[in-house]
Amino acid sequence: MARLTLISMLVLLAGSMLMVQGGDPTLFFEWNVTYGTIAPLGVPVRGILINGQFPGPNLNSTTNNNIVVNVFNNLDEPFLVTWDGVQHRKNSWQDGVLGTNCPIPPGKNYTYKFQVKDQIGSYMYYPVTAMHKAVGGFGGLHVNSRLLIPVPYADPADDYTLLVGDFFNKGHTGLKKILDSGRNLGRCDGVHLNGKVAKGDGKDEPLFTMEAGKTYKYRICNTGIKTSLNVRFQGHTMKLVEMEGSHTMQNDYDSLDVHVGQCFSVLVTANQEPRDYYVVASTRFTRREVTATGIIRYKNGKGAASSELPPPPVGWAWSLNQFRTFRWNLTSNAARPNPQGSYKYGSINITRTIKLANTAQRVDGKLRYALNGASYVEPTTPLKLAEYYGVADKVFKYDTIPDVPPSDNTKVTLAPIVLNMTHRNFVEIIFENHETAIQSYHLSGYSFFAVGMDIGKWSPEKRMNYNLLDAVSRHTIQVFPNSWSAILLTFDNCGMWNLRSEIWDRHYLGQQLYASVISPNRSLKDEYNLPEGVLTCGIVQGMPRPPPFSS
Repeated sequence: MARLTLISMLVLLAGSMLMVQGGDPTLFFEWNVTYGTIAPLGVPVRGILINGQFPGPNLNSTTNNNIVVNVFNNLDEPFLVTWDGVQHRKNSWQDGVLGTNCPIPPGKNYTYKFQVKDQIGSYMYYPVTAMHKAVGGFGGLHVNSRLLIPVPYADPADDYTLLVGDFFNKGHTGLKKILDSGRNLGRCDGVHLNGKVAKGDGKDEPLFTMEAGKTYKYRICNTGIKTSLNVRFQGHTMKLVEMEGSHTMQNDYDSLDVHVGQCFSVLVTANQEPRDYYVVASTRFTRREVTATGIIRYKNGKGAASSELPPPPVGWAWSLNQFRTFRWNLTSNAARPNPQGSYKYGSINITRTIKLANTAQRVDGKLRYALNGASYVEPTTPLKLAEYYGVADKVFKYDTIPDVPPSDNTKVTLAPIVLNMTHRNFVEIIFENHETAIQSYHLSGYSFFAVGMDIGKWSPEKRMNYNLLDAVSRHTIQVFPNSWSAILLTFDNCGMWNLRSEIWDRHYLGQQLYASVISPNRSLKDEYNLPEGVLTCGIVQGMPRPPPFSS
């Protein structure tokens, strides 16, 4: 085997091909994106399938794997997929958002090439174009630890993916029309678990099977577009072990609030009477609670699942308190041999503070969502391409919003929003939510430390209550109504990175921005060159490629 590894090795692996050539293995995937009829809630809807599947196939990898995904767009509209949580070190070219990449035209393909460098954990991929995410094109993305790196729990009997989300029967074109007309989407029609809902008629096929006495890993992600969900296992507790790339302190929970865009890994032990049980997902912070179930079946078990479901929690204060129980496991290894806690983020001086306040306003009679008085508009030329080709001034301006919300936050301007971030600065970002709807924010290219969260408005003295020891390093954070959340991070990954609302109607109508991180050295040590074969569009189409970085 050692000889084969040094020369080359090809292995077919779950619909992909693995190639090792002396260095880190490369996984090859080919995805065909098509329309197809789906009916999670029993109503036929035109969905988006990947290789005929809804949800799409899981993308399984190991730390430092190189991943090549050739995406063929067989839709009649542009399509683009992002890898939510993958940091793409020095390589925002592969992030798959409209600020870095041209969408894949109908009938064309694009090949993503990226490395899951120094990462482990549970993530997901999904489309960022239009409202495609509402009807599919999403799936699980797993980064497993290398065999030589110890994991702080025993190997589970199996590794399951549970994708939960809200669903709207209007379909993606219907939802887009609603938003384009300046209206709100309203509430969802229901909730699904892996694209299904148990009918409870005794004929449901199980989502998962368990064997008595064994422990199973469930990777739970909220792939919905708008609604926080509470997840619980009938008759079983969940031991939280990982969250968006970080090993956590292993507390037990009867239920977990999973906000839009977030992923948790839990261990569930089959320690109950062998029969069927429900896994339950319920909407949170909605006027009308919607609940969906799926079947978990014990092998050789007898008996249907009880119709008495475990109740969901009430109110968002419960959820805030649950957030405060999440702690980074300081002694466990992550992707590297050194313990997670060896990075002392709490002792680094803050060099810039940015406070972002979200608002919902009407512009020319139509609904728009904004941050610090600006609502993002997608230019026809991706921001990163404009920057790289030296024509940024023709596409956007830097720092068009202040670092603090304006005193009159009711006026809204429509434009691309790009913050110019100094390379390697340690930055504090506060999200302030003055609305009655919960928010969820994701930052691509990074993980950050979620150090604080509370009701009311943020002020500098709130730093006294920051968790500067063992806050979880993650990529998505919720902000409760009339509350704030604070994160800390070092902007050390050069590129153009999207900070966006994961609430997809808000994202579509402007609640997002980009952070540009440029190395003063213009060196390959800090950022990769424009890849060969990259799609170009807008004003850079047909322009000669700029000279590459040489060192």
